[in-house]
Amino acid sequence: MTHATVEIEQAGGVATIWMNRPELHNAFNPQLIDDLTTAFLELSGDPAARVVVLAGRGKSFSSGADLNWMKEAGEQDFDANFADAHRLAEMLRLLADLPKPTIARVHGAALGGGMGLAAACDICIAADNASFTISEVRFGLIPATISPYVVRAIGARQALRYFQTGERITAHRARELGLVHETVEIEHLDDKVAKIAHSLSKGAPRALAAAKALVDYVDGRPIREKLVEETARRIALARAGDEAREGLAAFAEKRPPGWSR
Repeated sequence: MTHATVEIEQAGGVATIWMNRPELHNAFNPQLIDDLTTAFLELSGDPAARVVVLAGRGKSFSSGADLNWMKEAGEQDFDANFADAHRLAEMLRLLADLPKPTIARVHGAALGGGMGLAAACDICIAADNASFTISEVRFGLIPATISPYVVRAIGARQALRYFQTGERITAHRARELGLVHETVEIEHLDDKVAKIAHSLSKGAPRALAAAKALVDYVDGRPIREKLVEETARRIALARAGDEAREGLAAFAEKRPPGWSR
């Protein structure tokens, strides 16, 4: 599937979304936001796509917002400006809530909104040449729409620093912060992403979606009776489901389960 600024390649259950504005380092503009939104919606309902990888063509993953677009948006009245910003926020939410495992394949620059995309994915694998920056305050802006995902990834204490300093964050520092799961030499980036995608594809589709939703539900909640009851309810539902019956039968019979064939 090809859109104006996005290409989608599918092979072996893995759908790779390539942001394709390489001459502008895959900077966001309304077209790229719309194309990513459409791609996330299409893949959300595509049973052939077991794992979704987000990547960028050219030298960078994404340099964030196209500053010319941001300048034009700022000259609109509030309602038009808000609608424009809401489309970006909704695109990020769709990525974060995609009912399938997502991997950010990051190389080069991941600035502002590009860092937000990386944080909104479930797993982030970065080349050792990757760098991250949240420099909005240097332009009189704030990292508002990406903040839920970046704060979730690195925590409020670290966000207080990097949201204000605009410092460059290396790939290795991003791994220390929790934004990046693994760093590899750039020539091994695709191999590492493929290895993680293969591991993810061994999981049952509905169980993967439920596991993702479980983290979202449990995170930040106190361990009280309500949480205990809800986790018990969720495992009871899973155990009674078709996937659990197939998975346990496959294990007992020493064969791969149906979803992995």
